[in-house]
Amino acid sequence: MKYRKDKYGNDLSILGYGCMRFSKKGRDIDIDKAEKEILTAYKAGVNYFDTAYIYPGSEAALGKFLAKGHRRDVFLATKLPFRQCMKTEDFERIFSEQKSRLQTDYIDYYMVHMLGDLASWKRMVSLGIVEWAAAKKASGEIQQFGFSYHGGTDEFKRLIDAFDWDFCQIQINYLDAKTQAGVAGMQYAAEKGLPVFVMEPLRGGSLANLPKKAEKVFTDSDPKRTAVDQALRWLWNFEEITVV
Repeated sequence: MKYRKDKYGNDLSILGYGCMRFSKKGRDIDIDKAEKEILTAYKAGVNYFDTAYIYPGSEAALGKFLAKGHRRDVFLATKLPFRQCMKTEDFERIFSEQKSRLQTDYIDYYMVHMLGDLASWKRMVSLGIVEWAAAKKASGEIQQFGFSYHGGTDEFKRLIDAFDWDFCQIQINYLDAKTQAGVAGMQYAAEKGLPVFVMEPLRGGSLANLPKKAEKVFTDSDPKRTAVDQALRWLWNFEEITVV
């Protein structure tokens, strides 16, 4: 496993583990299968695990794994659903529930989830998110504070400039190079000194199952590399990207 540094010198595995799509057994997460998959990644050197409050059962499933002696060995990321925050007290209520689910007393990377525009951020500011996050960082309960994003490039740049973030997370892959924040947004964030974390590197898996004509393009260019390998390498070729 290779590693890249975040804003404060921590070594993050360039391949992270997204916990949104654990396999189900009936309506619930198949905990045994999930733990085996997480353990496989952990043993291979993956040290960044990403979940969210609104992923059904995900935080609790990851927490069960971390409680088996792994918490101090990994970097944990989760997200605050800002649309569910109507008053200042909601920040603490949700955060406390997340710590309980994850069986931890601190979060390494805490994000405002799917922050869409500057107006939404200003609403959060009016509720006291800046002061709340600063207090949590001072206490060590939050190590780094950032946001995840799915909007356009221009609004992304406005959000980058609106606050002294520690990192950001965007959707990017070779099909989304010019959509959402895009390569231009990614490079803008990096120029501002922000580590960029990437979600949806395979567009929900669609880039792993290409039409035969498209797959042949990859095969012809390098028979030893799969479409998945090529998609991930396209991202890792950008030095601005910290973890995928």
